[in-house]
Amino acid sequence: MSEMTIRPDGNLVTLINVFEVDPAKQQELVALLNEGLDKVFRHRPGFVSAHILVSKDGGRVVNYAQWRSPQDIQATLADPAAQEYARRTAELGKPAPALYSVVSATTAS
Repeated sequence: MSEMTIRPDGNLVTLINVFEVDPAKQQELVALLNEGLDKVFRHRPGFVSAHILVSKDGGRVVNYAQWRSPQDIQATLADPAAQEYARRTAELGKPAPALYSVVSATTAS
């Protein structure tokens, strides 16, 4: 398995989607996000990587994904299979997606 990193790259677009979720449903949402990544999103043109993070209090799940372009994201979101995963995840948690650019990243020396 190759190592995935969050990296600044002017040629990439970062999609961060923060879901507010009932703590009792946090793991169910994580499982569904991972299923969607495995079955749909990682196979789409322009997909680079994704990271799923959970809050320690159980109330949030973050999907951090890097793509080659906003057009790749739009094309993926127009795919019926992707729309079905978006609908199912929205039933488990309240999504708040936005596009970002990574401007810096620091690692331990």
